[in-house]
Amino acid sequence: MTIQEYVERGREAMEAIKDYDQAQTDKLVYEAAKIIYQHAAELAREAVDETGLGYYEDKICKNTDTPAAFWAYLRDKKSVGIISENKETGIIEVAHPVGVIACVTPATNPNVTPLGNFMDAVKGKNAIIVSPAPRAAKSTTHTVELIREAMVKCGAPADLIQVLSEVTLANSQALMEACDLVIATGGSGMVKAAYSSGTPAYGVGPGNPPVVLDRGYDLKEAAKMTVTAVGSDNGILCDGDNLLLYPQEEEEKFFQALKDEGVVLFEDKADVEKFGAVLFHDGHPVPELVGKDAPVIAKAAGFDIPKDTKVMGLKIDAVGKANVLNKEIMGPIVVLKGYESFEEAVAMAIQNMEEAGGIGHTAGIFSNDRKHIEYYGERIPVARVLVNQPTPDAWGPSTNGLSPAVSESCGTWGNNILCENVDYIHLINVSKIALPLDVQVPSPEELFKD
Repeated sequence: MTIQEYVERGREAMEAIKDYDQAQTDKLVYEAAKIIYQHAAELAREAVDETGLGYYEDKICKNTDTPAAFWAYLRDKKSVGIISENKETGIIEVAHPVGVIACVTPATNPNVTPLGNFMDAVKGKNAIIVSPAPRAAKSTTHTVELIREAMVKCGAPADLIQVLSEVTLANSQALMEACDLVIATGGSGMVKAAYSSGTPAYGVGPGNPPVVLDRGYDLKEAAKMTVTAVGSDNGILCDGDNLLLYPQEEEEKFFQALKDEGVVLFEDKADVEKFGAVLFHDGHPVPELVGKDAPVIAKAAGFDIPKDTKVMGLKIDAVGKANVLNKEIMGPIVVLKGYESFEEAVAMAIQNMEEAGGIGHTAGIFSNDRKHIEYYGERIPVARVLVNQPTPDAWGPSTNGLSPAVSESCGTWGNNILCENVDYIHLINVSKIALPLDVQVPSPEELFKD
């Protein structure tokens, strides 16, 4: 089937549901979420077996928590017809579909990225066509097939969601050019291709979040949340911690707290350098070690660690370009560096993103000091600052006010047009009906008189 035929099928599917009301539309959103939730373990197993990335149990959680969080967020939102009216301004907002959306998805999230994109898209009565990562084509295709089954059970066209059967760079590029909107989730090269396709596009930037541990914060809690952030899905989450900055005088106590949580620490400079040598080649991550279990990575560096180790910590001497380990590792490893003053910690966090990558994406802070939190938030160039939470909560679970997303945009810092999580509202055109206002408009002379 040609790319144009995929697009035409998507348009026909949209035409079939153009008169759906809000309840009918929300039924499609619900059933898509439900069927992936019901097949969570099966899809997780397939994803790990096919891609070799991540951790099976964590992927099950992704496949249950994501549909639940998306549905809880979307179920009471208006997205069909008139969605709001402001009597004070005289503005009535009306929602319209954007059209057929090309969704380029990564190997790291072959199940929840297609699902999240579809739930947001069909909420506005759009259709999507998924271009899967070649490494995850089987798992992504199965995900799409399940959602298609759910659509048919609702009496809706299966072609509201499609997946390319032949995954090539040329087909992906052609799809982006033929659709009405692109959501590109993956590497920077692919995002640039989306922006150069001539089609409006939402992209994401690379992650590499720095986290600052402030003085006075509970060290055990910080260690616990660090393990959650770094260990989740073997560290392949773009919003998972990479660099953690801690008060220098609390090093011994904090390192012990990390060890108590099962983290294996490497503090000797020569040992740490061995990890840099095996994880990166010419400054680029070694693909064979991305998303692998901690003991596998340790073995490659010449170390034997307990088989049940989830996270390793590497102590470094300098941030930024001074050490290749400051780049996004995409593994269950946190890089550790002490600081003297809080201001120094913030400066190092910024320096690390500017020199080693991740600018615009996400940052974290463990702190009980509101002034420090605001100081950090006003200076750190990211779209999301996670306070006293694991940084992967940037995706928007119910425990914070961020909208659930499978694509986290990074603003102009990360060469993205959005500086927030990609949401259903970004996948509808909202037109404004402007009623006349009975107001007295001041004259220019009145406005500009001294």
